[in-house]
Parts: sequence; structure tokens; C-alpha cells
Amino acid sequence: MDGYNAFMLVATLLVLMMTTPALALFYGGMTRSKSVLNMMLMSYIAMAIVGILWVLYGYGMVFGGDGTFFASPATNFALNDVDYGSYTFMMFQLTFAVITTALISGAIADRVKFSAWVVFVPLWATLAYFPMAHMVFGCTDSALICTTIGAQDYAGGTAVHINAGMAGLVLALVVGKRLGFGKEPMKPHNLTLTMLGAALLWVGWYGFNVGSLIFVDGIDPSTQFLNETGLTFSNTTIATMAAIIGWLVVERLLHGKATTLGAASGIVAGLVAITPAAGAVNVFGASMIGLVAGAACAWAVGLKYKFKLDDSLDVVGVHLVGGIVGTLMIGLFSVTAAEGSGVAGGAVDGLFYGGGIDSLVDQALGVLVAIAWSGVITLLIALAIKYTMGWRVSEEAEIDGIDADQHGEAAYDLHGSLTSGGSGVLASASASAPAKEGADA
Repeated sequence: MDGYNAFMLVATLLVLMMTTPALALFYGGMTRSKSVLNMMLMSYIAMAIVGILWVLYGYGMVFGGDGTFFASPATNFALNDVDYGSYTFMMFQLTFAVITTALISGAIADRVKFSAWVVFVPLWATLAYFPMAHMVFGCTDSALICTTIGAQDYAGGTAVHINAGMAGLVLALVVGKRLGFGKEPMKPHNLTLTMLGAALLWVGWYGFNVGSLIFVDGIDPSTQFLNETGLTFSNTTIATMAAIIGWLVVERLLHGKATTLGAASGIVAGLVAITPAAGAVNVFGASMIGLVAGAACAWAVGLKYKFKLDDSLDVVGVHLVGGIVGTLMIGLFSVTAAEGSGVAGGAVDGLFYGGGIDSLVDQALGVLVAIAWSGVITLLIALAIKYTMGWRVSEEAEIDGIDADQHGEAAYDLHGSLTSGGSGVLASASASAPAKEGADA
């Protein structure tokens, strides 16, 4: 148990790293220079808010008891009656809640009030993520997706990626397009940051998938631990490699060039798609899932211009589409474990392994539930914010830069026009103080 706990602590740290700095760098590099700090701060504040809510009542809603949609938030309020031995698992699941919420921010980059995002985060985590996580991970007698429907989702294709991707789609529609979208170039300002963020996401994802162990009664835990970690590690790696190839091939065919941004996006698309399937398929299935996801997501991100959907950083094209591809393809490539052998595998055989169409139907139902739940809840929250405090910054602020308007800072303030260094308060005080005469001036 000491070894397993140490392993899970490392996995938890890896997933924690996926939000900050990995996602913050990945998204920050993809935005324009006048918005990069705001974009990164959206990830940091999501971590702070969702983490606190998780220990107050989120953990109880997900794992505190039975329920079709969620458990009672009062059951383990503030971790009441939660044994210290469960804290590692509790913290591991906290990191999932954090990154799922942070992922959404990429769909609305460059144009929303920071205060609106701060209000959205706790509402969405409470009403959308915590219930979905219970339906998928809190496999009690009546949990909807994992028990009632029986859809397989190893580490969060539905609860994390479809959930966040659908929320991104709804928010992009409600908030509206950036000024000049489709007319002015809105290129990433620093692809080096994006490539670094993608690399860190890839490393962190081993905590995400390999740490999501599912032990089966009747199989020796040490044997299963060895086999399942090896399988999920291999599948995560192979699928991501295949997705890079799939993305770049489609990009080359459609646009004539293979790009670094395409490679970084392909990495994330492959990781997204293999997340629900990591423990259910063999390495051949993983390679097919990655290849299809990379190609499908590369094609999907181009559709936003056709449909005039300003999904700023391709949350819909990568996370929604990639999550759907990975979740559905379990129904094709899932392979069962050999009973009693300790060999890891899926709960049922998929269509391509003689299992018939039942698994594919279950996976499709799981996808539909995730889309419907996230879509409806997000729409209600988004409209409530729109017609009360409002989502958008002023047109002037959007043109001049959301970093300056919302935070009084600039990522590349080469001339010291906003702050003089140090904290914002101290910098403001320094700027307003009269200059000394003589050599000190």
C-alpha cells in the first residue's frame, strides 16, 4: 500500500501540473499578446475556486453515496467522515475537477470579463462537473452512465472532455465572436509557449490515465497493477503519436503545410481520445483511436470558420470531437481481460472483437447524456450571467487589450507603461510618488 500511495501521489502531482503550468502555457501561447496574462489567470483562478469547492462539497457529491445524478453534498461536507487514508484519492480526483473547468476558458479567450468567469466557474463546477463525475466515476448502484447505461470511460472522455467541449460550444455561442473574427488575423503570439505547454500536457497525462486504475475483484492486485499501468502507459503514448500523424496529414492535405501548432494540437487530440479508452483497448486499438482522432479534430477545427463559431482556441474541435471519437471507438476496439489472469482489458468485447453492437450503443448513449447534461446546464448559467452582469468587456478594452483592461498588466510591457515592477499596489504607489531631486531621481 505504501508503494501504491506513493505512485498515486506522483500521478496527482502530474495531473495538477496539467492545469498550471501546462494548460496555462498551451492556451497562453495561442492567444494574442495583449490577452496572454488573462488567459493564463483563467486557469489559475479555476484551480483555486474549484479546489476549495471540491473539499467543501464536490467530493461528497461525486463519491459520498448513491444517486442517479449526484450524491448528497452534505454527506462528506468539508471532508467530514473521510478517512485520511482516502485523501490521496480525494486529491487525485480534485485535479480532474480543476482541469475540466479550466479547459472551457479557451473557447472564450480575448473577450470576457474576468469577473464573469469567476462567477461562472463555481456554478459550472457545481451543476455540471460534479454531477457528471458522479455519473461516470461514482459507480454506485444507480449512477447513470457507468452503471445504468454501462458505458466505459476509463479516465474521463465524457465527464471531462465532452463535458468541457460542449460547455465551450455553448459559451462561444452565447458570448459571441471577437471583434474582427473572420476578417482580421488572430494568430498565436508565441508558439514556443504552446509547444512547451503541449509537451507538459503529454507528460502530465500519464498521471491522468495511468493513475486512473480500476482494480477488479478476484485478480491479484500486484499483478493487475503491473499489467494495467503498463497497458495504459503504452496506449497513452501510442495513441498520441498516431494522432500527431493524423493531424499533420490532414493539415497538409487541406492547407498545404504541416505546422507546429498542428503538431501541438494533435498531441492534445490524441490524449483526449485515448483518455476514455486507455484501459479498454490494446495497442492496435489505441493507434487507430489516435489516428482517427487526430484526423477528425484537424478537420473539425476548420469548421468554425464555415459556421462562424468563434471557438478561440479550438476547445470544441479538439475536446468535444476528440472526446466523442475516443468514447465511441471503445465500442469498436474494446477487448476483455482474460478471467483471473490479471491481464488488463475492457469490460466487454467491442464490435471488432466479436462483441456485437451492444457496447457501441452503450457508448453512444453515454455520449448523448454528457452532451445533453453539459449543454443544458451551461446554457442556463451562461444566459443568467449574460442578462445580469454581462460577459463582454467593452469594445475599446477588447481592441486595446484585455490584460490592461482587466488586470492593469502586460505580458511584454517593454516600456513600463502599466507597472514599474513588483506588486500592482506597490507599483501604483511608486508611479504616483514625486521623483526625488539629484542622483536619486
